[in-house]
Amino acid sequence: MLNGMDHASVSALEAFVQQFMEKEKVPGLSIGISLEGETIYQKGFGVTDLGTSQPVTPETIFGIASVTKSFTAAAIMQLVAEGKLSVEDPIRNYLPDLQGKGNIHTDKMTIHHLLSHTSGVPPLLRREELTRLPEHIAYLNEVQFAPLGVPGEYISYSNDMFLLLGAIIERVTGQRYRTYVTERLLAPLEMNRSTYNLEEVARFSDVSVPYVKGEEQQLKKVPWPTLGNYEVGGGIRSCVVDLLKYGQLYINAGRYQEKQVADGASLRAMWQPIHRLTKDAWYGYALKTTPNYAGITLVEHGGGQPGVSSNFGFVPEKGLVVTVLSNLENVPIRNVWLAAVNAALGLPLAHKEDEAPLYAPTREELEKLVGTYTSGEGGRLRLFLRDDAPVAEVAGMEYELRASSHDTLIDVQNGQPLRFFFKKQQQAWAVLMGLRMLCRSENKL
Repeated sequence: MLNGMDHASVSALEAFVQQFMEKEKVPGLSIGISLEGETIYQKGFGVTDLGTSQPVTPETIFGIASVTKSFTAAAIMQLVAEGKLSVEDPIRNYLPDLQGKGNIHTDKMTIHHLLSHTSGVPPLLRREELTRLPEHIAYLNEVQFAPLGVPGEYISYSNDMFLLLGAIIERVTGQRYRTYVTERLLAPLEMNRSTYNLEEVARFSDVSVPYVKGEEQQLKKVPWPTLGNYEVGGGIRSCVVDLLKYGQLYINAGRYQEKQVADGASLRAMWQPIHRLTKDAWYGYALKTTPNYAGITLVEHGGGQPGVSSNFGFVPEKGLVVTVLSNLENVPIRNVWLAAVNAALGLPLAHKEDEAPLYAPTREELEKLVGTYTSGEGGRLRLFLRDDAPVAEVAGMEYELRASSHDTLIDVQNGQPLRFFFKKQQQAWAVLMGLRMLCRSENKL
């Protein structure tokens, strides 16, 4: 049962947050929780800027990174409800100029595949200097890569394919992507401290400074990433107060206060399970769903960028919305988000999804996984054996792993799975790390 956040739950959550921030060296973090449209908890922790020590508040603006993707998906679903497009439409209907070099199966690809990251296109080299969506189509027509498979076969984040949804919105509405989303979602939801525009961010007060971890884990200030066309999947800057308003769309069938902002049934399609990610979790349209988490449905999406770790989500059956934003990259912010969900649901703070099973792999099974896996976007994972135990090296850090099946290894510390893929049972040719597919590179180690 929801407990309205009693004093003990709040104290436990705040102690958890303080401990997390110390361990991960997070300068600033903000949490918002609402129940049936009423804010039951919001608080800032730490500072927006280590130089000025200005405290974080619930109004502090952070990047939300890939949480932006659900806004783009919601905008598409508004157009679906208005009969202006269908998710089953081939993307060629809207983007006839997207031809590719024979690598992108544009003839078989639908809007559904873009929304669910099942286009078959792997993560590609980012071109943040491109600022108009037609320029990006020209880039995709030239870039060389091997497809993962036909559309619908595999899931893998592809920011370059996701941003084509922005191009489709532009072609259907005749408006710039960011203008459409601002007018049709941010404005009617009264998200007055949310914007794609960095010049506008600079005019606001109470804005976080983005930090990254430099040499020897020292924190370093960085400018906001400009992103270019990637704003379609990561460009909104916002605060937890505004994101709680946004969450009302999903728990209130597309309504915000007295306004019908979007069609409820179309939005509900966004969190239906489409492609399995792990034993418990599925991906839908820019939202991840855990259908049976302590008897309820957990719907969420995270985000990461230089200077941003974010997580947003809701429990539709309970009318619960929870969001967490921070100003440091690459921290496991979902742990804080899940603790806040648990606190609001009256569950033990440390409650998690069921543990993946234990599996004892043979040496031969492990050797099939050994190698280096990369993507054009820059992702890299090296898997090797130390004393017959699997170890992953990512970005200079080593992670102990254990097996949960012949094709899945689990990070011992944070429980994140690495799922490997085989063709004809030889060496693994790819690994799903988070939401990105990395392919075995030719030089094995």
